Amino acid sequence: MAPTSLHQCPAPAKLNLFLHVTGRRPDGYHLLQSVFQLIDKSDTLHFDLRADEQLVRTTDVPGVPAEQDLIVRALRALQAEYQRRHGRLPPGIDVAVEKRLPMGGGLGGGSSDAATALMAANHLWQAGLTDRELMGLGLPLGADIPFFLFGETAFAEGVGEALQAVDGPDCWYVVIEPGVSVPTAAIFTAQDLTRNTKAITISDFSRRHENPSGLIGFGKNDLQDVATRLFPPVAEAVEWLSGHGAARMTGSGACVFCAFSNEQEAEQVLNTVPAKWKAWKAKALMRHPMKSLLQINEL
Repeated sequence: MAPTSLHQCPAPAKLNLFLHVTGRRPDGYHLLQSVFQLIDKSDTLHFDLRADEQLVRTTDVPGVPAEQDLIVRALRALQAEYQRRHGRLPPGIDVAVEKRLPMGGGLGGGSSDAATALMAANHLWQAGLTDRELMGLGLPLGADIPFFLFGETAFAEGVGEALQAVDGPDCWYVVIEPGVSVPTAAIFTAQDLTRNTKAITISDFSRRHENPSGLIGFGKNDLQDVATRLFPPVAEAVEWLSGHGAARMTGSGACVFCAFSNEQEAEQVLNTVPAKWKAWKAKALMRHPMKSLLQINEL
């Protein structure tokens, strides 16, 4: 018998170990290269099938109306695809969200929530879409959604949708939330954004490294200079954390991270973070935990 609910579904954060802007397409989208790393800091989602066909977010998310929420939009896209394939609508779903990841933090929280929703609904509805088909549904909604559906450390190109599995560091991170929300559009539209970093190949990225900080030191984040200019708290966090290793901003900001070889080292640094910032530690994940939860085969 098909399940009618899925609770305690993780939607993990991601870090960009580096992020290069290598060009710009005629439609205005920027061409990127990055390595995406999952970490074990997550939002948690709960799904329950309804007796009608409505898609309802049952919890309030401050600043995100339900109609604009990527979760709801992703479920609608899958619902429409289900109807196209089966000639009828699937049951509706109630979605409750425990939000732990900050918005405007560069951790991919909204995209991760949407990806988890697609995986959960595909399972509950027994829709039968492959990971790649779900990635195709998710991409128009957000460039990071395909990565979370891909579900492992990935070398990303294009606008972030061209993904190849790559070995990342097995390490711990200290992440600082500088207390500001950075709008992605403000970074990508800045006149002084570097848009011509030379493209690299996947082999240029070190597949194994004994020193995680050295691996995180690979490349740079081309968005960081703009973000630190526009948002001084980000610059301050980068400067402080750089005293403990190769600190870097993730995504378009605002969160800043540094890698450590083990949990004890991360804990020691975490204990010294100034009280004005929210900070936490997280472990690198090699595989999206929803894959195990749903026993989804790898791509």
